[in-house]
Amino acid sequence: QSLAMQLLKLVLNCLSFDFIGNSADESADDLCTVQIPTNWRTIFLEPETLDLFFDLYHSLPPMLSQLALSCLVQFASARRSLFNNPERAKYLGNLIKGVKQILENPQGLSDPGNYHEFCRFLARLKTNYQLGELVMVKEYPEVIQLIANFTITSLQHWEFAPNSVHYLLTLWQRMVASVPFVKSAEPHLLDTYAPEITKAYITSRLECVPVVIRDGLEDPLDDTATVFQQLEQLCTVSRCEYEKTCTLLVQLFDQNAQNYQKLLQASSRNPLEITVQEGRLAWLVYFVGTFVGGRLTYTSTDEHDAMDGELSCRVFQLITLMDAQLPESSNEKVELAILWFLDQFRKTYVGDQLQHTSKVYTRMSEVLGITDDNHVLENFMTKIVTNLKYRGRCEPVISRTLQFLNDLSVGYPFSCICLLKKLVKIEAVKFMLQNHTTLMFHQSKHFPFLGVSDNYSLSDLRCRTMFYTALTRLLVVDLGEDEDEFENFMLPLTITFESVTQMLNSSFEQEAAKRMLIGLARDLRGIAFALNTKTSYTMLFDWIYPAYMSVLQRAIELWYQEPACTTPILKLMAEFMQNRSQRLNFDVSSPNGILLFREASKMICTYGNQILSLGTLSKYQVYPLKLKGISICYSALKSALCGNYVSFGVFKLYGDNHFDNVLQAFVKMLLSVSHSDLLQYRKLSQSYYPLLECLTQDHMSFITSLEPHILIYIFTSISEGLTAVDTVVSSSCCTSLDYIVTYLFKHLAKEGKKTLRCREISQDGQRLLHFMQQNPEVLQQMMSILMNTIIFEDCRNQWSVSRPLLGLILLNEKYFSELRATLITSQPESKREILDQCFRNLMEGVEQNLLVKNRDR
Repeated sequence: QSLAMQLLKLVLNCLSFDFIGNSADESADDLCTVQIPTNWRTIFLEPETLDLFFDLYHSLPPMLSQLALSCLVQFASARRSLFNNPERAKYLGNLIKGVKQILENPQGLSDPGNYHEFCRFLARLKTNYQLGELVMVKEYPEVIQLIANFTITSLQHWEFAPNSVHYLLTLWQRMVASVPFVKSAEPHLLDTYAPEITKAYITSRLECVPVVIRDGLEDPLDDTATVFQQLEQLCTVSRCEYEKTCTLLVQLFDQNAQNYQKLLQASSRNPLEITVQEGRLAWLVYFVGTFVGGRLTYTSTDEHDAMDGELSCRVFQLITLMDAQLPESSNEKVELAILWFLDQFRKTYVGDQLQHTSKVYTRMSEVLGITDDNHVLENFMTKIVTNLKYRGRCEPVISRTLQFLNDLSVGYPFSCICLLKKLVKIEAVKFMLQNHTTLMFHQSKHFPFLGVSDNYSLSDLRCRTMFYTALTRLLVVDLGEDEDEFENFMLPLTITFESVTQMLNSSFEQEAAKRMLIGLARDLRGIAFALNTKTSYTMLFDWIYPAYMSVLQRAIELWYQEPACTTPILKLMAEFMQNRSQRLNFDVSSPNGILLFREASKMICTYGNQILSLGTLSKYQVYPLKLKGISICYSALKSALCGNYVSFGVFKLYGDNHFDNVLQAFVKMLLSVSHSDLLQYRKLSQSYYPLLECLTQDHMSFITSLEPHILIYIFTSISEGLTAVDTVVSSSCCTSLDYIVTYLFKHLAKEGKKTLRCREISQDGQRLLHFMQQNPEVLQQMMSILMNTIIFEDCRNQWSVSRPLLGLILLNEKYFSELRATLITSQPESKREILDQCFRNLMEGVEQNLLVKNRDR
């Protein structure tokens, strides 16, 4: 058995090998086509080869039979071009014959490993063969019936192997999706079996609900990622013989909804039974949403649209029934399912002009009076307001509700402006725009989730940003230049800010002031994110500056040790600095750009100085207490430097030290971070390296003024970043290095001219040149890293890597010759001449300059 195991592993490794190097991860299951070498073809053509592995499966114990099935999965994935048409048909016939034998003798499938590999095997059959080829196989009618029965049995045992069910649903999804393209006269029989698969999935999920609740088992609905993945597969399967599926779903929905109503109306309520019915209704709503959303993935008819209307009516009626019980009772799972349905309906039947005549509204108008998407939008917004008013303590429902509101406020692919104009005319939207007030007693009158009392954890306040982003998008639809309307909208925040200002002066109310300020920072960040025009952004800037900026600065001074407070405020400042859609391009007579930068400079300097006073932190504290804040500061500074709304030369000209101060704060914070942390924490590296790119592009005079030990730190960080897995980091490092090398080269070129003017202006360059002469290994090491990356590694950003290379070579020609010789001699004898020729081609016709034409040569 040990020998058999090693042999099977050897075969599996051979069949799993990535022969053409097109997969980054050979262990990944998405390597669905094995590029078998042509000289193996004769082995694959012999029917005895497949027979051997099927026989091994039947005769070996489970541990080994699983390996035999894994090999068969790879055999089924052999590239199509390995065979001609008759050979491929014969090979497929042998695979199908083997499937039939396994399903007729299913004892081995009771082993979980065998079961999983067999499900993968079935999925690969459809991945690599067309439905038209499968139906031509002699045993197809018998085998498709066996596979259908096997799938139904698997779905009925819902508690076992959900990961394996994925492959079965993949098989049926791909089979049904191929039906419109089958040209064969042979029957595919999917119209018989696909509805049975859909029925089995639906009924099995409904039947699991009482078992889960009564036995305290893990609820499949809690694993939303798996549920949504399976529903996405099911929606395609359900569209085959859609009439049967809809009839079943209508029957089940009516039956369960009626039972639910009876339980609610009973004189003595049974909480357990009510919970079971609500669990079933949650599944049914998910199914309706899935099937309605499936219209986009499958060819539909007017009759199908009418059936969607029939199903949708029932969900809208359920919404009315559930909301009528508020605020006494509410079921989280049903609410999440309803929001899923509403989002699917939105994507399918709202917004597209082609759908205005859709039959989906015919039935809905008869039952509910919903005649078009205007009425649907009203229902959407009413539901959103209801959830926000009555389900404020249920974070998952609030979060999903706000995401739905956010999606609505963004608009649609078609006629988004027209639909947004419809939205702002709806009474529920007007209500939200006028009643988003947070009262003095930390509790919102209409929307409890906006409250900042001690009953709410600080993490609950995160959802406020999305709420205010959506609300502000709706506000600006008709805002124009109406400053009075904007002031009215901001009035609740004005009142809160005034309260915070008073509280900060009182030592007794510091904690309350902090919570209110956290909420304000999140609200304002959402508002700032949505204001993408110069006019609307200027209104916000005039509102907050100078009146309230000092409050934010004071908060950073007081609570610098509390990330729950500093993070929202720093993120707010970073958002203010973003020149998205050129919104910060103030009028030529306006100093706003400089004033905004000064405030950002003060905040970054304050935070940087305070955070460095904390001293050494443990590895568990270093990111939340220090590195996260530093990364946000770097992000804000990068936005300011690249935003093109501040002329930084003005600061030195007029003796203003805000620019110098913030650059010094950047250096101090940087030196307090280890090189390993720079690359280990992704958010930090993705803010530091782009910032360094901005500094090397436009502020080399600052770089050259740094002390040698600081330059060593920066060059080391670039050197280590060149080999980073994250292409954002490695590309920024290459660009920064290119700017530095180009600066040096231009300085040397000017030195060579020996003119008086050039000598006077090159003092900055002289300092950097002197540093490089003292530390020649810095650039040499980076040249070596880049050359090794290009020659020996899978370089995903080759263009970026090539940019600094010419400058490095021209500055270090002697070292380049030595490196070239070393690289050539390190190769096997047979490859040395080839590599030498590549180097000669690289430098052929290259001139001693860094002009674009010469770089691209």
